[in-house]
Amino acid sequence: FSAGICSALKLTVPSHTIHGIEGQPLHLTVDCNFNTTASEIQIIWLFERPQSNPKYLLGSVNQTVVPDLEYQHKFTLIPPSASLTINPLHTSDEGNYIVKVNVRGNGTTTASQKIQVAVDVPVTKPAVHTEPSSGVVEFVGNITLKCTVEKGTRVVYQWMKNGKPLHAGPNYTFS
Repeated sequence: FSAGICSALKLTVPSHTIHGIEGQPLHLTVDCNFNTTASEIQIIWLFERPQSNPKYLLGSVNQTVVPDLEYQHKFTLIPPSASLTINPLHTSDEGNYIVKVNVRGNGTTTASQKIQVAVDVPVTKPAVHTEPSSGVVEFVGNITLKCTVEKGTRVVYQWMKNGKPLHAGPNYTFS
């Protein structure tokens, strides 16, 4: 755990990089501890992509949540928890999420944390095509098997024969 500490206020996030799945909800957990009596607690969530200005998503003062109307149906904050729910998650939601908490007691203390969100797209069922489609005569000619998937992030292909991985050699070439 790493924490941003400002005198009496501590914000903790479980990880600085979180992977979510496209189309699923994603919960960004934030633990907020402070040892002062607070008259006001303000929570602000911002979103930033590389080479762009941070966007305000939503914020709260005590129990009142003020969303950006553009995103009000996508992001949920239930104070006094500072955790954010994104639902549903899209690939365009990849980037950095910044949470800032201000606590006003006898003076104002502040802390912030940044969480990087990576969005994974599940791999679709693979399709295999053979060339030539008629097959080949034993011991004569070559056959090419092509495997493709429509969607998926970080796709890795592994050919198997009788449940065992195939490796390049005199009989098999891979591209």
